[in-house]
Amino acid sequence: MKLIQGVKVRNLKRIPDERGFLMELFRSDWEEFERFGQAYITACYPGVVKAWHYHKVQTDHFICIHGMAKVVLYDGREDSPTRGEINEFFIGELNPILLKIPPLVMHGFKGVSPEMAMILNIPTELYRYDQPDEFRLPPHTDQIPYDWARKDG
Repeated sequence: MKLIQGVKVRNLKRIPDERGFLMELFRSDWEEFERFGQAYITACYPGVVKAWHYHKVQTDHFICIHGMAKVVLYDGREDSPTRGEINEFFIGELNPILLKIPPLVMHGFKGVSPEMAMILNIPTELYRYDQPDEFRLPPHTDQIPYDWARKDG
């Protein structure tokens, strides 16, 4: 898959021992780090789609810490060499990755595990309640060439 310009993916490593495991999720010395704004968890029930939105300033850093989620990105940026590209990632307990989503890239996710999918986001900006840096489209819009239905076969 050709990555959308500015998107970065880092495989995360579990370090197991007889007590359980440790897994570093995000470090300030990794190339994906720009700055810290805040950390929060967003969750969805199985089969639920939370999409589409983008930020003008904020970069998101998604890590699915429980269950599995299908995260989809769409590059609608006028001046981007990857304009029109779709990236689809299955992230979570079976595929622990850090996904960096740059500003202006539309994104959303769908719970694809039998249990709730929980995504930890570490954005570069604080959420501003009076002026949110968040712009939305409905999940099933014809402005983005993507179908959230499961692809059997």
